[in-house]
Amino acid sequence: MSAPEDVSTPEEASAPAQSRGRRLDIPQGGPLDGAGQPGGARTAREARAHLHIACGPARMCADPAPYPLPEGPVPREELARLRRLHRAVPEHAVMRDHLRRTHLVALCGEPGTGRAWTGLALLAELAELTGGGVSRLGYTGPDGASGVEKTERGHGYLLELPADHAESTAESTAEPLLDRLRAHFAEHEAFCVVLVAGGPAADRLLRGRRHAVAYRPPAAADVLDRHLTELLADRPAGLLETARATARRPELTEALGLDEPRPGEAARLAGHLAAHAEGRLSDERLLEHCRSFAPHQAREWFLEAGHPGTLPAALPALRAAALRIALAVFDGSAHSVMAEAAELLAWELAVTLDPQYAPGRPLFSARPGACLATARAVHGEGVEDLGDASVPVRAVWFEGRRLAPAVLHESWDAHHNLRGPMARWLRALCDDPRPQVWVRAAVAAGVLCARDYLYGLVELALPLARTDSPVQRMAAATALAEASRAPEVRPAVNGLLHDWARGDDERERETAALAHGYGLAAGSVAASLEELGRLARADDGRTTSYSVVRLLAGAEPETVLAALTHWLRDTRRARRDLALLATLRAATTRTSHLWGLGEVPELEPYAAWPLATALLAAHPECGPRLAELLRAALTWARSAGAAEDALVGWIRRAAGDERQLAVLCDFLPRLAQDGDEPLDAGAATRIREVLEAL
Repeated sequence: MSAPEDVSTPEEASAPAQSRGRRLDIPQGGPLDGAGQPGGARTAREARAHLHIACGPARMCADPAPYPLPEGPVPREELARLRRLHRAVPEHAVMRDHLRRTHLVALCGEPGTGRAWTGLALLAELAELTGGGVSRLGYTGPDGASGVEKTERGHGYLLELPADHAESTAESTAEPLLDRLRAHFAEHEAFCVVLVAGGPAADRLLRGRRHAVAYRPPAAADVLDRHLTELLADRPAGLLETARATARRPELTEALGLDEPRPGEAARLAGHLAAHAEGRLSDERLLEHCRSFAPHQAREWFLEAGHPGTLPAALPALRAAALRIALAVFDGSAHSVMAEAAELLAWELAVTLDPQYAPGRPLFSARPGACLATARAVHGEGVEDLGDASVPVRAVWFEGRRLAPAVLHESWDAHHNLRGPMARWLRALCDDPRPQVWVRAAVAAGVLCARDYLYGLVELALPLARTDSPVQRMAAATALAEASRAPEVRPAVNGLLHDWARGDDERERETAALAHGYGLAAGSVAASLEELGRLARADDGRTTSYSVVRLLAGAEPETVLAALTHWLRDTRRARRDLALLATLRAATTRTSHLWGLGEVPELEPYAAWPLATALLAAHPECGPRLAELLRAALTWARSAGAAEDALVGWIRRAAGDERQLAVLCDFLPRLAQDGDEPLDAGAATRIREVLEAL
């Protein structure tokens, strides 16, 4: 059982020079000895931004046209509609000339980008010149396509290689298949467009420059406008302008959460906008439909990977799924961090599918950006914060802010057998000392715990809290605090932390103290402070004081300062020491090292300053209580030496920054005198010496 609290006599509490017991030292670092502090603030902020998207319910839109498209002749009505609606891509003329000359072209790009329409448009143009028709072929495997034996002269044929077949045969049959098809259609003076999804097969074809073209979709705005014009052609003229204006509304763009819809999505959006303009769809229903676009994309991705077969043929599909999930967790981070996490997850997925097969890694990847394109992702210049410095990185992110949460939720909610490898993967990432890794993994774990607390508790939170790794215990605390954002989960998390705080397991008590440092699990900052006050008796103050100061750097500094002042007058030594240690931390700890899980924009301009200075600059009303706490630390015998050292260091750090020095000079007179309690002569002398040396 934990030891009872040390209760001092009133005389000892009021006569600091006579107080007994060990002297307090300046707390050094946090519970992780610095790990997770430098750079943690930026990482936590980005993780929240990418995984916490405020939104209402999403209504799944009606599915697009059946997949795969029906084989056989393309009806004239469909071709006529295509001619009215199709928007030519910049390379259209080049692709048409290549198709006329070689009789075959492979369009390499992602599903939904308009490849099929472009292929049909190319074939229709040539067929019109030759008097032929246009048909769709069915893929029958590496040996060919159904219906190819009935090839007619002058006809155009569209063939789509299913993504899973293309990936599994990328190494051996994609190029020979195209060679055979090209020879066949050239012999019959016909034309064929083959659709190849992005991935190893497409990359191999593009690198060989044989029959293949990298397909770039038309602008979504052009596709949207053309479809709106078609849908509202026979309606009053004002409806088209209404639909166009609605498409530009910020709330609709926010609901979509995509940087630029793909052509197929633009066509679907046009249908919703037309229905809204005609009064058949309310504003809220329109936004619900828009919110469904990112979840719809995530669902399609995982359906593609739903039948991977056996290893090693399944590895391309598993790697694609792992890449998308890793990107959901590390959206906006360094590409190297995301890529390594994706490989680790791919290994977990592979050994789950086939425990007897140990997959390796491809040493030479595809052309830059090829794999990212399959995840609707791009890379560019970014910056990673290392605390005192920032370094440039090659960053990577989804092309749409709603894709990250959509992928994470879809993988967790709809595919139960993915949970085991994902949980093992996240736990391993939570043991990485780099905040750029463990913070993001912990936030993602918390999001998943909130979606299924019973599973997340057993597979994520408990294993992390009960390890000997301090980083994993901090990750457990972060995940539990993150999960408690959900009102329906918060009571369960609070009850768990309550039991841990009163239990015998030191690791669980520490995790509870760390979790309350975020001010979320107990329902309020005041309630978290009350729990930390109780935990102080079983703690040397290192962890609890860190959590208290983390709360002080949050959104309610006055609440925390009031609690510290109250503890200072408490007869229980553990709480007095907690107040003194927290005060020392405030004067010595950089503000950005005390990051939380909430936004505190008023402290952002002072992130590099000690927290006490930042509070005085951002919240001048905190000055009187801060002065009272620091004055007590300087005059109590147990803390006087440490407080003097902390104050001297505080002043010296401010000497190199005129803004900090100005804030401190305004504060020091308040610290030096308070009614009948002048500052201790020794402390005043040391402060004066420092000021004279500046």
